[in-house]
Amino acid sequence: MVMRLCRLWADIWFFLIFIWHKKIYEAPHDKKKAYIFVTNHISYLDSAMIPKAYRQPIRPLGKVEMSKVPVFGFIYRNAIVTVDRSSPANRAKSVLILKSLIKKGISVLVFPEGTFNMGTEPLKEFYDGAFKLAIETQTPIKPVLFLDAYRRMPYVSLFLMTPGENRILYLDEIPVIGYAAADVEKLKKDVFIILEKKLREYGAAWRKQI
Repeated sequence: MVMRLCRLWADIWFFLIFIWHKKIYEAPHDKKKAYIFVTNHISYLDSAMIPKAYRQPIRPLGKVEMSKVPVFGFIYRNAIVTVDRSSPANRAKSVLILKSLIKKGISVLVFPEGTFNMGTEPLKEFYDGAFKLAIETQTPIKPVLFLDAYRRMPYVSLFLMTPGENRILYLDEIPVIGYAAADVEKLKKDVFIILEKKLREYGAAWRKQI
């Protein structure tokens, strides 16, 4: 119910601020299938784009600190699987919750960069979590890229938002059948290469070297 309300809010809010979304599918997308979605993280707008990009049962993984924000925190706690990276016990609990969701056929969303990419390359280094989860649950990875989020709202300020097109790119799923626990690093590297290549190919925005 909370996610449905978030989708309604996103539809109205983006219309009012003159940001429209163009969805680009490089391969057919099965909304009835459970995936581990991985997405680049480059803007405060990313969170608001989640209800626009994912029109299926899904639970994102997010930092527990955001749940303390007044009003927004209530919605966040009920729509997001929170994780406190400073606590091994909390991290383990979050992984168990994600696994239980996947067993129920609910997709999960992970920003593998962990936080904003503030560098001058398309992506920052990935964490292992999403890839370990994919291998352990034998769930395919589905990359989805936010190509223009940095153009619409750079992370340096909430007041630099601009109207315009906001492209969302859906790539083909990446099967993990045959991968073992020892292959996490390989899978992570393979996915990184694919995402970086597509960000460059589609002219995505990020902070460039001056």
